[in-house]
Amino acid sequence: MKRYYQPEIETMPVEQIQALQSERLVEQVKFVYENVEFYRNRMDEAGVKPEDIHGIEDLHKLPFITKDDLRDQYPYGLLGVPLKDCVRIQSTSGTTGRRVVAFYTQEDLDVWEECCARAIVAAGGTNEDVCHVCYGYGLFTGGPGLNGGSHKVGCLTLPMSSGNTERQLQFMTDLGSTIICCTPSYAANLGETIKERGLKDQLKLKAGIFGAEPWTEEMRHNIEDLLGIKAYDIYGLTEISGPGVSFECEEQAGMHIQEDHFIPEIINPDTGEVLPEGEIGELVFTCITKKAFPLIRYRTRDLCYLTRKPCSCGRTHIRMHKPMGRSDDMMVIKGVNVWPSQIESVLLNQGYQANYQIVVDRVGNNDTCEVQVELTPEMAEDTSVTVAQRESKVVKGLKSMLGIKVDVKVVEPKTITRSEGKAVRVIDKRDLYK
Repeated sequence: MKRYYQPEIETMPVEQIQALQSERLVEQVKFVYENVEFYRNRMDEAGVKPEDIHGIEDLHKLPFITKDDLRDQYPYGLLGVPLKDCVRIQSTSGTTGRRVVAFYTQEDLDVWEECCARAIVAAGGTNEDVCHVCYGYGLFTGGPGLNGGSHKVGCLTLPMSSGNTERQLQFMTDLGSTIICCTPSYAANLGETIKERGLKDQLKLKAGIFGAEPWTEEMRHNIEDLLGIKAYDIYGLTEISGPGVSFECEEQAGMHIQEDHFIPEIINPDTGEVLPEGEIGELVFTCITKKAFPLIRYRTRDLCYLTRKPCSCGRTHIRMHKPMGRSDDMMVIKGVNVWPSQIESVLLNQGYQANYQIVVDRVGNNDTCEVQVELTPEMAEDTSVTVAQRESKVVKGLKSMLGIKVDVKVVEPKTITRSEGKAVRVIDKRDLYK
């Protein structure tokens, strides 16, 4: 297979990686100070000048930025180049506030697509594969990113976008798709339909690249079983560039961060203190090659840890553990910290599919939480176990995991609306009372 990038970049000795990062960081800090008023003001307020940054050992001197800063600077406040040099924008959904619009130069796009191409290669992709991209296109970064990465690898690329499951299955079987790229919830949806129609033997799928929403190891195994594939995680944020910031290799033991383009840190989310390798905290990224929308010490709110433990694949770039949740996605219910991933883990371990919703409400001063989960077709046919017995078992499992009792409602198959993009797992009605 013809390589579209220099493979030695991913297998550099750590000392060389860090030397490259230091060189690029110094250049990037000087660039943003001279070209972005927002950064210049922030650095001046912190008493930091570009000449104070000599390498990655000085990264901690620079101030953090947050998503609120990005929203406040909408749309052009963080531009690092003249608008005429930008060739693309992508945008967040804006579901939690004002949209964030990220800009790209052509070089920024080339870097992003190369990162996505590396992810496809890590999943076993070559120019002989048929890459079926059913992430959303348009302003969402999933479709355009994996589409461009697939082209760089030389795959036959199917730009399917999300939704229209009938058409997805037709092209998947007729054209022999071998790699599928989508959200894990949509992969589970496709797998469920494929199982119902007995189409699994007609598939040529070997791998799936799934991201854009949190998913558990239990959900990975469920998808792998339904589709007969190896499921790989991919990570990215629109603000940083999109998918491809990090990705899993065949070891499936953490995602390699593309350190020639991104510097990761783990911090204490309360104090901002930089934590050592292996400790769990909030993930922070500094983009050292992106010019149109450069981000320095961007707080992602994702909780994970980093490791440089040697990987059997030969890549030397640091790995991030699959995010364990987001500091701003965590729910406080009855005074207890609860993450949706904890609930998903219990449900999948008891044999349910990833079709569930969590409804949180408040009655007076008391929080209520109801987990709604679907029976599988096999469960629905099994009359030896009542719905009440199933609910009781889930209640016990959740209490053991969470430390609090929540209500459980087991519903018939196909009752909960299916996801064709990012799944809506939590409905928190407590905002209505504010």
